[in-house]
Formats: sequence, C-alpha cells, structure tokens
Amino acid sequence: MRRMKVLRGRRLLKKYREDKKIDKHMYHALYLQSKGNIFKNKRVLMEHIHKKKAEGLRLKALQEQAEARRNRSKAAHERKSARNAQKHAEMFAHIEDNVPEEES
Repeated sequence: MRRMKVLRGRRLLKKYREDKKIDKHMYHALYLQSKGNIFKNKRVLMEHIHKKKAEGLRLKALQEQAEARRNRSKAAHERKSARNAQKHAEMFAHIEDNVPEEES
C-alpha cells in the first residue's frame, strides 16, 4: 500500500490554514498526526478535516439550543414566581383587612 509523502499532507494543512479553513489549534493537532503518519493519503486527511469541522458545528448548534432552553426555563420560572408572589400578596392583604385592631 502506498503511503502519502509527509510533505503533501503538511502542505495541504498549511494551505488550509492560510485559507482560514482550519484554525491554528486544529492545524497543530493535524500537523502532528500527519507527521506521525496517521493519515495514509491526502483524501483521508481531507475527510478527517471535514468530519472534525462538521462535529464542531454540530456541538456549537447544540450549545446554542441548550442556552436557549435555559433562557426559556429561567424566564418561565421568573414569571411563575412573580405570579405566586402576587397571589400571596393578595391573600395576605385580604387577611390583614379582616383582622380587628386591638384597643390599648
């Protein structure tokens, strides 16, 4: 089985980094993997890059959904607590009105 020459993978990574297709952190990790002969050819390297980027986008979308869910839940909790506070205030106001004052 033919192996990719090391420089081809590293040149591809350099080109992707300059084109802003990958960031410096991903570049560094992939560079070391390429140097360690993890990728048998350029196609496998490119597929790995696309898979990593897709995974990152998926995680980012999930985090945004979770943040939106937390915000909705927090707003609902605040509305509920405000409603309960109003009910308690009305109930105690009614009770205080019916209490006779003591003469001293």
